[in-house]
Amino acid sequence: MKTGGITKRWILNTLTVIILMLVIVDVSASLALKDYYYAMAESTIDSKVQKSAVQTFFKNYVDSTDYMFEEGARDFVENFGYSYLMDVWVVDGSGNLIVTSAGFSVSDSADMPDYTAALTSESGTEIWTGRNSNGEKIMAKSLAITNTDGSVAGVVRLIVSLEDLDTQHIMFTLLIVILSLAALSMVAVSGAYFIRSIVRPVGQINETAKLIAQGDFNARVDHSGNNDEISELCETVNYMSEEIARADAVKNDFISTVSHELRTPLTAIKGWAETIRDIGGTDAELTEKGIDVIISESDRLYSLVEDLLDFSKMQSGRMVKRAEPIDLIKELDSAVNVFNDRAKREGITIVYSRPDISAPMSADKNLMKQVFANILDNAFKYNSQGGRVAVFAELTNDDKVFISIADTGCGISKEDLPHITEKFYKANVSVRGSGIGLAVVDEIISLHNGTIDFASTPGRGTVVSITLPIDKGGE
Repeated sequence: MKTGGITKRWILNTLTVIILMLVIVDVSASLALKDYYYAMAESTIDSKVQKSAVQTFFKNYVDSTDYMFEEGARDFVENFGYSYLMDVWVVDGSGNLIVTSAGFSVSDSADMPDYTAALTSESGTEIWTGRNSNGEKIMAKSLAITNTDGSVAGVVRLIVSLEDLDTQHIMFTLLIVILSLAALSMVAVSGAYFIRSIVRPVGQINETAKLIAQGDFNARVDHSGNNDEISELCETVNYMSEEIARADAVKNDFISTVSHELRTPLTAIKGWAETIRDIGGTDAELTEKGIDVIISESDRLYSLVEDLLDFSKMQSGRMVKRAEPIDLIKELDSAVNVFNDRAKREGITIVYSRPDISAPMSADKNLMKQVFANILDNAFKYNSQGGRVAVFAELTNDDKVFISIADTGCGISKEDLPHITEKFYKANVSVRGSGIGLAVVDEIISLHNGTIDFASTPGRGTVVSITLPIDKGGE
């Protein structure tokens, strides 16, 4: 089995696309989750402390001495009720830290980009996310406190730690990744099972097809009973193998039959030709008999060759009708008359019933003669002395002519009947013939837009029914 076949294409096409989609979804979800957490932190700050409230609190401490502003800052921090959620710093207008809710001293080099931005911001507020001097991830929001003249007296800085939020974000991201990997695993397992359910039967079909191509017509695909397209394909391959085996057997029978059909008259012709040569014209009666046999067997060979040529035309699509106005009843009369002499020789009775009016139609005269000759020949070949052949013709009310030829011969089995118009098929191999006459007849009838049907009972005979359209306006 090829390693670069369906499985590889599925991995490269389907699985790669799924992995790419999962990566995109996971990254997008992780970023969205991070934005949500940080937005929640900012919302927490905004919901607890508003700039207007801070400005109102410090209105009694602005426009006064630095000492009074520091007193106000300490009072603000001592009365700040959300120290469990965030730290609060108060910084003067010069950037000097006055007091913190944590009570710890802070390095003068503390990074406060939000403070700097708030001093010049039109709104007097600014938010910043980054790391403090201790490496802790924080979100800080600065609220400027202004004097009555609009100058900045100081800044209240609210700080929220993002460490717990980042930890939650990482945990949820890992959970998303684990769920994605689990989903990918399930897709991979189910996909692998599905691909295997296709690849294995296809591999079996491939191996079976190779065996059939090598002439092993008994090769079959062993498949499960799943009701799907693969199972149907396996059944089709098995059916194809059976049909090829049957066709091969029919072909071999045909070759054997044709070989026998050719050998028999050739043997007779050769034998009688040698006999005539040996007697040198001394026995006129024997010479005449030999010439009659040679002529008869030559006609038999000619008929066989004609069948083969007609079959070749049929197979290559070169059988065409050369249509001309004819009277089909008249052509049937001619065919029946030809077989009257044969009926007398073989002790078979011909019963012929026909309408008194003509059946005009546009048809190939020679092909229609061939149809009647082939069917009547079969009726005699599969009959026996004392038998009967009934030929019946009538014009129907729907501008058609119906012709039936019934014999009292050996008949055709129910199993063989559906196959008698197939090429090379012979229901009775003991009777001479190429096995292609009825295939040619069926093709000729189709060329003339007609139908042919067969009914038969083993031991009682066969009825061949032909229906052809006629031209009523041509009467």
